[in-house]
Amino acid sequence: MADVNTIRSTAGARAADIDAGLRAHMNKVYSTMSIGMLITFAAAWALAGLAVTSDPSAASAQLGPDQYLTGLGYALYASPLKWVVMFAPLAFVFGFGAAINKMSAATAQTVFYLFAAVMGVSISSIFLIYTNNSIAQVFLVTSIAFAGLSLYGYTTKKDISGWGSFLIMGVIGLIVASIVNIFLQSGALMFAISAIGVLIFAGLTAYDTQRIKTDYISHAHHGDTEWLGKAAIMGALSLYLNFINMFMMLLQLFGNRE
Repeated sequence: MADVNTIRSTAGARAADIDAGLRAHMNKVYSTMSIGMLITFAAAWALAGLAVTSDPSAASAQLGPDQYLTGLGYALYASPLKWVVMFAPLAFVFGFGAAINKMSAATAQTVFYLFAAVMGVSISSIFLIYTNNSIAQVFLVTSIAFAGLSLYGYTTKKDISGWGSFLIMGVIGLIVASIVNIFLQSGALMFAISAIGVLIFAGLTAYDTQRIKTDYISHAHHGDTEWLGKAAIMGALSLYLNFINMFMMLLQLFGNRE
C-alpha cells in the first residue's frame, strides 16, 4: 500500500509540474505574440506617418486632397518596390520555418520580432486607406474573437486535430486566389476571399492553440528546454499570423475607407 501511495503521489506531482509548465509555456506564447503585435502596429503607424505629407513641395505624388506621398511613400506604395514589400512577409515565414532548427531559442525570438517589423512595413498602407477609428474598432473586434477562439481551443475536450489538413488547404487556396485577384482586381472575389478567410483563420486559431498545448504535453516529459523554447516561438508565430490575417480580412470587409 505504501508503494501504491508513493506511485500515486509521484504521478500527481508530475502532473502538477506539467500543468504549471504548460501555463508558463502558454504565457510565453501569448506574451511573445503580443510583443510581436505591438512591434507590427508601431512600425506600420510610424512608417505611414513618414510616407505621407501635406507639403506639396516635398511630395512625389498626390494621394488625396491636401495629402501627398513622400519619396519614401512613393517607393513603398507606388514603385515596383511595392511587390517586394507585399511578398516579403511570406518569404520571411518560409525562410524562418526552414532555418529555425539551426537557431537557438534566443535567436529565433529575435528573428520573430524582426519578422513582426517586416510585417508592419507590409501592412502600413492600412493607415492611408482606412480611418484610424475604423482600424481601432476592427482591431478590438478581432482581439475579442481571437481570445474566444483561442480559449475554446485550449479548453475543449474535443480533438480538433483533424481540422488541420482542411484549413491548410484553405490557406493555400486563399493565397492563390489573392495572387490571381492582384491582376483581376475583382471586388466580388476580394469579398469572397475576405469572408472565407475570416472563417479559415478563426478555425486555425482554435486548432493551433490546441496543437501548441498538446505538443507541450507530449514533449514535457523529455525536459528539452531548448526545443520547448523554440516551440513557444513557433506557436507565437502561428497565432500571430492567424490574428493578423483575421484582422486584415475583417478590415477589408468592415473598414471605413479614407
